Amino acid sequence: GQLPTWLQGILLRNGPGMHTIGDSKYNHWFDGLALLHSFTFKNGEVYYRSKYLRSDTYNCNIEANRIVVSEFGTMAYPDPCKNIFAKAFSYLSHTIPEFTDNCLINIMKAGDDFYATSETNFIRKINPQTLETLDKVDYNKYVAVNVTTSHPHYDSDGNVLNMGTSIVDKGRTKYLLYKIPSSVPEQEKKKSCFKHLEVVCSIPSRSLLHPCYYHSFGITENYIIFIEQPFRLDIVKMATAYIRGVSWASCLAFNKDDKTWFHFVDRKTKKEVSTKFYTDAMVFFHHINAYEEDGHIVFDLIAYTDNSLYDMFYLKNLGKDFEENVKLTSIPTCKRFVIPLQHDKDAEVGSNLVTLPCTATAVKEKDGSIYCQPEILCEGIELPRINYDYNGKKYKYVFATEVKWSPVPTKIVKFNTQKKEMLHWGQDHCWPSEPVFVPHPDAKEEDDGVVLTCVVRTDPKEPPFLLVLDAKTFTELGRATVDVDMHLDLHGMFIPEQDVKTETE
Repeated sequence: GQLPTWLQGILLRNGPGMHTIGDSKYNHWFDGLALLHSFTFKNGEVYYRSKYLRSDTYNCNIEANRIVVSEFGTMAYPDPCKNIFAKAFSYLSHTIPEFTDNCLINIMKAGDDFYATSETNFIRKINPQTLETLDKVDYNKYVAVNVTTSHPHYDSDGNVLNMGTSIVDKGRTKYLLYKIPSSVPEQEKKKSCFKHLEVVCSIPSRSLLHPCYYHSFGITENYIIFIEQPFRLDIVKMATAYIRGVSWASCLAFNKDDKTWFHFVDRKTKKEVSTKFYTDAMVFFHHINAYEEDGHIVFDLIAYTDNSLYDMFYLKNLGKDFEENVKLTSIPTCKRFVIPLQHDKDAEVGSNLVTLPCTATAVKEKDGSIYCQPEILCEGIELPRINYDYNGKKYKYVFATEVKWSPVPTKIVKFNTQKKEMLHWGQDHCWPSEPVFVPHPDAKEEDDGVVLTCVVRTDPKEPPFLLVLDAKTFTELGRATVDVDMHLDLHGMFIPEQDVKTETE
């Protein structure tokens, strides 16, 4: 096929790539050592490269020829030949764990630089052209967070907004929203943008010792949306995990009888909306988008009724009959919640406060709290992406992977949230990754552009390829076949040519 001539830049992807080191194996697919790969588009041609992230974790493991740094689903232990004192000291030093810098989930832009990210307090700067690993940044030097999300937001000025959980602060567990500026004052050009990081607001955790797990958050023009789900980390268990010989993942628990609480923080006043909004227990990883309309906040996300998704990816479950044997007990469901922020305070108990035309409801309870039920937009999609120019605004299209009962995607979809219509691209024995939308430089409509995805095949003799779809019609424009062993990855971003600074600059 043909690539559009305007498509110039780098598609950068990240994900776990190495699961065996010497005789040791990781327990979980999400633990593997980070492998970056990139597709560079230049004058109608595509260049591919891949490289392991040279994190401290990678270097220590490779040097020892076994896993010596713990990951979320795999606890690593010191050399058994060490003496008893060294062992005892090692146990003590793991109480507040020294987290890994194996940044394998996503890519983030901060200032003019790009970083590989995961959910710990470390990120690694990378060169997007050569995939070289550069500086290690510890968020803890700038803000008291122990874990962060790898799905930050970017405001119209290019500042990064992200959330992290602060566990260590004198027993006051809280969720922090912080901002990394896109540029630093002229006189401080030598300093990094992290030195100017500021905490925008904090939300206290409902439970001091059981903060919730979250993978992303939502944003509209005026509000930050944070969802406290009953999928929680047990801090005491986590502090003793090393001594007990269990992984940190075993310290996460979902309580199906609990509530899911919605928090809305006003971006101007930095204060939380005082009304309590909640829904039933759910587990979710990905927000899709959110916007404001007629005094309501509308937000879309992909939710599950349990936490089986994480368990699917234990490597013991990913054998050769994986497609037949591994089935989700909860299908991912695209839910739209409609929150009446400006409702009539004197409304009757039991009345639905939503006035927008939709099937979502928000019912006033006796104690003044508001119980929300979503509208179901569709089922069976994950890894959602949008045209990011519409982030926080009313929008129509979601680009996603289709997953039915198996957690591995088989198709790419374009879903129209207003008409509830879906377009598909799929081929037998093809496993696509998260689709990334790239807008046309002169786009007039939301879906003017292309969708990019990497496709891995079941048959080892069939090479993987990069697929380019017309985002409007979902027809294939072209594919670039890559004659290497490509891995299934997690997330990534497209960097337009003008945003890639060359070495001379």
